[in-house]
Formats: sequence, C-alpha cells, structure tokens
Amino acid sequence: MIRGLGLLARPLALAVLVSGIATLDLDVRDAVQRARNPALEPVMRAVTNVTQPRNVFALMVGVAVFGGPAGPVLVREATAALLPVNLVVEVLKRTVDRTRPDGSRDPNNASFPSSHAANACAIAVLVTRRWPRSGWIAWPLALLVCVSRMWLDRHYLTDVLAAAVIGAGIAWWVTRWARNAGRGWVESGRYPGGR
Repeated sequence: MIRGLGLLARPLALAVLVSGIATLDLDVRDAVQRARNPALEPVMRAVTNVTQPRNVFALMVGVAVFGGPAGPVLVREATAALLPVNLVVEVLKRTVDRTRPDGSRDPNNASFPSSHAANACAIAVLVTRRWPRSGWIAWPLALLVCVSRMWLDRHYLTDVLAAAVIGAGIAWWVTRWARNAGRGWVESGRYPGGR
C-alpha cells in the first residue's frame, strides 16, 4: 500500500510543479504586458531583430573581417556552436508545439523554446570566452534580447530560460571541447589560460 502511494506521489508532484511553472509563466507575462510602454516598442523590436539569421550572418562577417586574428576563429566557433543550438531548439519546438502567448500557433515556429534567446546567449558565451572583457556588453545585450521576446508577447518566461540554458550550455561545451581537443581553429585565436 505504501509503495503504491509512493508511485502515485511522483506524478502528482510533477503535476504540481508543472502547474506552478504555468502559473509563474502567466503571472510574468501579465506583469510584462502591463509594463509595456509604447515609447520602448521600437527599441524592443530592434533588439529582437538583432538575432534574426540575416543579422547574425552580417555580424559574423563583420567579426571575421574586423575582429583581428581572433575574428575568423570566433566565426568558426559560432558555426560549430549555433548549428547544434538551433537543431536542438527546432526539434523541441516541433516536439512541444506550445502556443505562443499572443495566441499564434504554428508547429514549425512554436513558443518553446525561444530561438532568439538561445542564439543570443550562445553568442554571448562565444564572445565572452574569446574576449573576456566584452562580457559587460555581450551579456546585457543577450538579456535584453530575452526580455524583448517576452515584451513583444512572443514567449513565456520558461521559453526564454530554457533557451538561455540550451544556447549558453551548448556554446560553452563546444568551446571547451574544441580547446581540450587542441583544435587548430581554437588555438589560433588563443583562449585566455588556454593552450
């Protein structure tokens, strides 16, 4: 009998946890939407557009050309990190198929997780690992991208948080793996404290 109660307790605890997260998502969404100010709309739209694929590509070309010897290395790292980040995000979007907070529903572009947030956090990790002093600008910009996605009512808090973990985690792993594996494309850019 006690064993049967233990088996029942796990799904019940999970249901309570999921219910609490859903409530938190809705509470945060309501707070953000109440705080929306028309004067900030152009800023939030511009920030969210920074991580559109064409803009990321243009940024990477700029880094490759003007980033000194480490510029092309960062572009290779970004390619190695952003491909798996976006693969994971797209698989999750199609698997979870969560309706966006604004009510739009498209299985190919679902709410969970946010690809904008994943890409922004991945890029912040890459830039910060390559140029540590740039973290003071890379991370606030990534955070602003994450907030803009909630501000524009395209994502819930958990969409953004999960994406941030996915993007930052994969980018960190890729750069660590490449450095430890002694990849030439990493060594030529020199990580601080690296080989």
